[in-house]
Amino acid sequence: MAGDGLAFRDTQAQRLFREFLDTLEVSALAGLPVPLVCTFGLSAHTVATRQNWDIHRDRHGTVPDGFLRSGLFAALVRATVRGALAFYEHTAEAGLRVLAPLPPQRVPGISDARVFFAAQDVIGAELAARGVEIVDLRARVTDGSRRQRPAFCRTDDTIHGNLAFGRLVVAELLDRGV
Repeated sequence: MAGDGLAFRDTQAQRLFREFLDTLEVSALAGLPVPLVCTFGLSAHTVATRQNWDIHRDRHGTVPDGFLRSGLFAALVRATVRGALAFYEHTAEAGLRVLAPLPPQRVPGISDARVFFAAQDVIGAELAARGVEIVDLRARVTDGSRRQRPAFCRTDDTIHGNLAFGRLVVAELLDRGV
């Protein structure tokens, strides 16, 4: 267990976390001398997996807008990413500066695009409420449908961005003093 009580359930994650702290020569997350860049909980495509929302679809097969703006929807999304939210709560209590780059705006076929965007809004609001700085490149990398433009997509998969997208993320982080 880390000095501040933070521990990851997964053995590999805990090992990597300890190595990260050891590299920075700190015993606990609260002692980080640098801002933390983290993407925990931001994979909205996972939250938006179609099967998860079938019960909420109307007779046309659509998840209604009213539901996507409802407190119930927000509560379901928060429950889905509760582990990540707990982590960000911990970083807030530790007084850390945390930056969270939004992932590529890619919605694979297993996910519902409307749920993806609505869930991403809920998650972003929850992180912002915990003091997390959202690194949002959507205005620079998306098209009119809110999806990632091909120039910023890996052509061989349906989720990840390419090197051009990664460079934009790094440049934005550097501009923010990371």
